[in-house]
Amino acid sequence: MNPAPNLILVGPMGAGKTSLGKRLARRLGLEFVDADARLEAAAGTSVATIFELEGEAGFRQREERMLDDLLHGQSQVIATGGGAVLSPASRERMSHRAFVVYVRVGLDHQLGRLARDHTRPLLATGDRSEKLQALAAIRNPLYESIADLVFDSDGLDVVAAARKLGNQVQSAWKREQAA
Repeated sequence: MNPAPNLILVGPMGAGKTSLGKRLARRLGLEFVDADARLEAAAGTSVATIFELEGEAGFRQREERMLDDLLHGQSQVIATGGGAVLSPASRERMSHRAFVVYVRVGLDHQLGRLARDHTRPLLATGDRSEKLQALAAIRNPLYESIADLVFDSDGLDVVAAARKLGNQVQSAWKREQAA
């Protein structure tokens, strides 16, 4: 959506949404919100524990409610979890209340960035490459369907990526101001 009151970053785990989001928010003078961190704070426990106790379905319900709450705000850069686009209601809200940036990453870069990360419930068991490919087959079309801007993060360090994305966002996003 353009103009929009918020900027939201969607994409797979390991794409760099949180790292880019923090820098982008500073550059644009906006509040940064990590949706998963906010959800953990509200629940008083980790995403992994929520998955363990409530399953993915329970986590997705919490995620959908959290995104709805966040998207009623304004002047935010929101980094979502990789599966936030699975909910049709969340996709609809993101499309109507945010300028959506799909942070795209190739499998090799994604695997490298996630190599030491053992906190992701969906990667806890099995072959990571196969799991990431399976997730991408389902989610990439959903990211693309709501994206106002697609940004490739492959081969860029976070500083260069944030600079490049910041330039693209400033050229493309017409920020909606409060009345």
